[in-house]
Amino acid sequence: MSKIIDKECKIHGMTKHRIYLENKSILRHRCNKCATIAVQKRRDKLKILAVQYKGGKCEHCGYSKCVGALHFHHLDPKEKDFGIASKGYTRSWEKVKIELDKCILVCANCHSEIHHEESR
Repeated sequence: MSKIIDKECKIHGMTKHRIYLENKSILRHRCNKCATIAVQKRRDKLKILAVQYKGGKCEHCGYSKCVGALHFHHLDPKEKDFGIASKGYTRSWEKVKIELDKCILVCANCHSEIHHEESR
């Protein structure tokens, strides 16, 4: 269980902090803004690792200019345990790799075309 307090952050000034128990006995606190930034950094890092793991470019057309425009398409939706872009980046790298092995890396345009063809 956690509690929210107002506290000074070295980076953000006076802001909300979440107090939580770490290792069942150590009381910690963290600025909510700092925590949000840390989560985003982790997600960005895992996206880059995931794109590199899958070859770094669209498997259909070779596009590689913008990492944000590259998507992971599950080949068999029945085998999908979680969406890489939705909740996948808060999981361990090992779990993400297992899920990536079920996917191909495609650009946003090719991904749209794949789903268009699947819906016919």
